[in-house]
Amino acid sequence: MSEYQYYEFQTTDRRLSEKEMQELRSYSTRAVITPASFSNEYSFGSFKGHPNTWMEKYFDGFVYVANWGSREFQLALPANLLSAETARLYCAGQAASVREKSGKLLLTFRSEEEPGGEWVQGEGILSSLLPLRAELAQGDLRGLYVGWLLNVQAGELKESQTEPPVPPNLGEFSTPLSRLVDFLRIDRDLVAVAAEASPRKQT
Repeated sequence: MSEYQYYEFQTTDRRLSEKEMQELRSYSTRAVITPASFSNEYSFGSFKGHPNTWMEKYFDGFVYVANWGSREFQLALPANLLSAETARLYCAGQAASVREKSGKLLLTFRSEEEPGGEWVQGEGILSSLLPLRAELAQGDLRGLYVGWLLNVQAGELKESQTEPPVPPNLGEFSTPLSRLVDFLRIDRDLVAVAAEASPRKQT
């Protein structure tokens, strides 16, 4: 099987300047770069940038897919739109984590699986997940709870760690949230059990 890696970054609230686009171009002559995105597929060689640094400096969303089972999704929000303290209640492991940098709150979700599982193409995934940013900014914490479930599934949490509050309407996923669960390969039965404790609210 040939190697496959896909990297994509997007902005939502701003456009990249010409200088920023030139900076990004210096990392790749083959990448597709627009005022709102950077994307590239690798069969040989590797990405020369650093996703964390690029998210801190340029972008609002990032997706990485590799055919050996690695998947990653990052979101960046202005720190005043989501409490870091709240985010850390849910993203308390390595599979789902949170950091603050340059006035941003950055959420990272990682899923690792042995080779031989489903191989997905990266194109289109980030666009389907980016609406989660607006949901979180509006106070919908279901995306964070998915991060908690990801850490649970990865076996990263201690028994002594207290489960964070289950957000309302966990059993009624939006389309982006459902796609996040599928992208991160979270067991739907795990979600269903958690949803039993989720209060229902009119939206």
